[in-house]
Amino acid sequence: MVRGIEMVDQDPIGKSSRSNPVTYVKAYDEIRTLYSETGFARQRGLKPSHFSFNVDGGRCEMCQGEGYVTIEMQFMADIILKCESCHGKRFKQDILEITYLDKSIADVLEMTVDDAIKFFSDDKDGKYTGLLKKIISKLQPLADVGLGYITLGQPSSTLSGGEAQRIKLATFLTKGNAAVNTLFIFDEPTTGLHFHDIRKLLDSFTALINNGNSVLVIEHNLDVIKCADGL
Repeated sequence: MVRGIEMVDQDPIGKSSRSNPVTYVKAYDEIRTLYSETGFARQRGLKPSHFSFNVDGGRCEMCQGEGYVTIEMQFMADIILKCESCHGKRFKQDILEITYLDKSIADVLEMTVDDAIKFFSDDKDGKYTGLLKKIISKLQPLADVGLGYITLGQPSSTLSGGEAQRIKLATFLTKGNAAVNTLFIFDEPTTGLHFHDIRKLLDSFTALINNGNSVLVIEHNLDVIKCADGL
């Protein structure tokens, strides 16, 4: 029995330029908590909110956490320039001085998903084991659907429709967010996907099915079509 329907389309994952993969899959919450629990952050009384570029506190106030400023031109197209204060890093200098394994929060946002998983797998003293496992568990589905190459802080506006669709798929594969008895409808999910990663996409579909869901795919890719139970 189908209890719900999820249309996983190629619409952007967020309407704001602040939307990005790491916030969409909810991994950024744990990453901000991790940085707030480092020694220097505790000494300075910094909270997880200080490591957010969306609210006052730790973000660069000149660019409001955007990393760039827009100069409006009256008769020409607007000019977008890298912020002179944070140099595109989005955060104040005292926040950038807080590091985990010699990487600042801005450095983490510039990592690819694959690099970030490797980075957070390095728990030298076992102090943050629980947090690191939570971070990896939320990032791993992005790699599983063939998105290991995108950066954590990549603006949603720069993602293709196929990439946005697979990020949405990743959220349903995240532990604790697995749907059951749901019909998933995908519209051309292989758009922009390298043929080597199509197997990863098919494995993700299998994971949804094994969890008691049904998958309907609108697709022209023959590698996907040949794996269908019905046409």
